[in-house]
Amino acid sequence: MLKRTLLLTVLTGGAVGAVGAGIVPAGAQPAAKPRAYYVAEFELRDPEGIKPYSAGVAGTFEPFGGHFIVRGGRISALEGPPPGSRTVIIEFPNMEQTRAWYDSDVYRNLRPVRQRSGISRTYIIEGLAD
Repeated sequence: MLKRTLLLTVLTGGAVGAVGAGIVPAGAQPAAKPRAYYVAEFELRDPEGIKPYSAGVAGTFEPFGGHFIVRGGRISALEGPPPGSRTVIIEFPNMEQTRAWYDSDVYRNLRPVRQRSGISRTYIIEGLAD
């Protein structure tokens, strides 16, 4: 009984101490994972060849929580040269969901259509935590 009381005292004291020290705010929710952004800079070489990709790509990332925030659009360079290609940005709930989409069978099967139709530079950027 003494061991159990001592253990509870240590555990609860540690938790209270952590809250008091500002390490864990009282009533805090677990930190949300930062959103992540798939970015593609794409130089189109085959306008007809890209059509199946353009028609089907949203259906591959939507189940992973992704949605377009930029799909082409006008670019206004402020400093340095602008990208010489089309830019696409897809927002995902977090880095893991972005990677799960990119590595999914459904996207893996569609990806070669994009790769044959132009030159791509793609990457994932982790955003700030909410």
